[in-house]
Amino acid sequence: MDEITTVFVTESREQLATLESALLQLENSPDDDDTLNAIFRSAHTIKGGAAVIECGYIVAFTHVVENVLDKLRNREIKLDSDLIALLLGCGDHIGNLLGVLESAASSPDPDLAAEGEGLLARLQRDWLSETKADSSSGPPSAMPPPIESSGGGMVETDCWHISLRFGPDVLRNGMDPLSFLRYLGSIGRIERLETIADAMPNAEDMDPEACYLGFEISFSSNADKAAIERVFDFVRDDCSLHILPPHSRLDDYLAHINALPEDPMRLGEILVKVGALTQAELDEGLRLQHADDGETVLAEAQDAPAEPHPIGEILVEHKVVQAELVDAAVAKQKQVTEKKVAEARLIRIQADKLDRLIDLVGELVIAGASVSLLASRSGLGELVEANSITSRLVESIRDAALQLRMVQIGETFNRFNRVVRDTAREMGKDIELVISGGETELDKSMVEKIGDPLMHLVRNAMDHGLEQPAAREAKGKPARGRLELNAFHDSGSIVIEVADDGAGLNRDRILAKAIERGLAQPGQALSDAEIYNLIFEPGFSTAEKVTNISGRGVGMDVVRRNIQSLRGSVEVSSEIGKGSRFAIRLPLTLAIIDGFLVGIGDAAYVIPLDSVVECVELSVDGFTRDYVNLRGEVLPLVRLRQMFDMAGEAPARQNVVVVQYAGIKSGIVVDQLMGEFQTVIKPLGSIFRHIKGIGGSTILGSGEVALILDVQALVQRCASSEEQRAGGHATTRAPALAARN
Repeated sequence: MDEITTVFVTESREQLATLESALLQLENSPDDDDTLNAIFRSAHTIKGGAAVIECGYIVAFTHVVENVLDKLRNREIKLDSDLIALLLGCGDHIGNLLGVLESAASSPDPDLAAEGEGLLARLQRDWLSETKADSSSGPPSAMPPPIESSGGGMVETDCWHISLRFGPDVLRNGMDPLSFLRYLGSIGRIERLETIADAMPNAEDMDPEACYLGFEISFSSNADKAAIERVFDFVRDDCSLHILPPHSRLDDYLAHINALPEDPMRLGEILVKVGALTQAELDEGLRLQHADDGETVLAEAQDAPAEPHPIGEILVEHKVVQAELVDAAVAKQKQVTEKKVAEARLIRIQADKLDRLIDLVGELVIAGASVSLLASRSGLGELVEANSITSRLVESIRDAALQLRMVQIGETFNRFNRVVRDTAREMGKDIELVISGGETELDKSMVEKIGDPLMHLVRNAMDHGLEQPAAREAKGKPARGRLELNAFHDSGSIVIEVADDGAGLNRDRILAKAIERGLAQPGQALSDAEIYNLIFEPGFSTAEKVTNISGRGVGMDVVRRNIQSLRGSVEVSSEIGKGSRFAIRLPLTLAIIDGFLVGIGDAAYVIPLDSVVECVELSVDGFTRDYVNLRGEVLPLVRLRQMFDMAGEAPARQNVVVVQYAGIKSGIVVDQLMGEFQTVIKPLGSIFRHIKGIGGSTILGSGEVALILDVQALVQRCASSEEQRAGGHATTRAPALAARN
């Protein structure tokens, strides 16, 4: 049961995510029946699973929610934003109940139980009471189209329609047709009966012992189709019987079909399961289909073009089921098939097992580097060639293992649909969330850690950035604010943007607050980017009042700290009256990267290969200056020998590794270029966390430790040096460099 419960909780949380997403989608398109059916299926699946594991408190709560959704599907109540908000709250409560189930508690605590009772009371009072249903129901539905009877003519009433043709031997077998009609009246009321005598021969050809009667019957009853068919059990083999349900029952059958469990069933089995078809009708349809198949084989043997009829067409053609129900059953079949195919492509793996695999691949890469070193030293051609093949395989295994940890960031983005909706309602704002780049992939561990920083940025954009509708209209803007979440790859990094079209950052207010708090000096020359970056200082806030959303100066410093812990950075750009944009730049993975190995003296360093643009020889001028002329472009230099205060003289010939970060190029001066290197990133100890320019370490094939350079910090160091050379004044290039500090 523990294993079943774990599976139920996992799948139910997936169903809740689907339900929440569909509810938000339904708010924008309330007439979308497919979305409404998807919501109902999610609630029904959760309730059914809870019943299997005998979790009564989830069954009881979800049952009431399901009743409301059923009324929505039947258009008995009207959808509005209040009902959407209440159903979203019910989804949250079901999630809390799943947490109770996970904790192995026998029942929810009193506070949680009271919350559930409050939600159910609102559902019962506002949406399930007859008064609310009557006042909220839409316009009366149109009259159903008349039913064409098998004996000709049209049936206008909304009753069961029975087409009955007795066989010629009924009387000889001792059966009285009128007794069947009297018995039929015992389970309902015959509203209309028409005797069909089209099989009656001429008087001279009539057999007094033969039966030639047929009937077209309009029958009003609460009995199901199988019960009506059982009336004619004794004469079933000697009559032609077709039963069509009233149109009022079509919706019930359709609902039953949609609510069926996700089990593979044939079309006929689906219709029998919901009661729209009886087993006898299905058997007769299959017999007719097999007869058609035999004719098809014979026709093919005679080179005649013929195809077997699908069972659905045969059932509709013989008027035992409506075409709408066959279409719904076919759609259900397709849905189940597609789900099974999708599930067959997926496998659930515990995260710790995946992490263990990545660790083992990392050790394999380190061991492979050691083997490569020994092979190159041996000088044996065959060994070198075999090692080359092994190295390629190890690299392929590394890429495949890392790909297992890559997930699309769209799932994280989609969570903000609910956040934006609820927060906008709370603040009285009209905000549209636009998501793009959701298919961009990022390491799973980074996706988990980026959620909180994104939450802070989104909530701040809604509170501080986007104005009230009236204020926006006064400025000539649309009343509805626009908030964007975007992700894309750039130079070996992933960039996540949070942008709004609100008021923008107030440069003067930020600067005044910074001077007041001693973060800047009066008269100090600061670029716009430097001023905007002050908002990430601990406790910094320009809000005039504290709200439930923000204003206490807590959060933005945590945003930057969390992003930097992922070896990333955050950049800010803004324009008064037009909005702001926060760009988070992160590495693609925290585990294994392609590196470029360089040497300075006896020490080796690794530069992330994605950051390397090219390598050039250091010119004569470069020995004395902190920059070189790279094809007409000024390239600032970072001399690692001086930066790390390394002993010894520089060789007569040095090289420059040109690196790029966020569109800015810098040069790293090194002694040797040692080629590409698969790099397993090992974190530095906490004692080294404040060292600038170093992002981690790795183990070489020789067993020695090599430090991994932090390209972002080195590029920013070049930017700062260039500003200092300019005498502290903003030059043409300095603002561009500072904007990425």
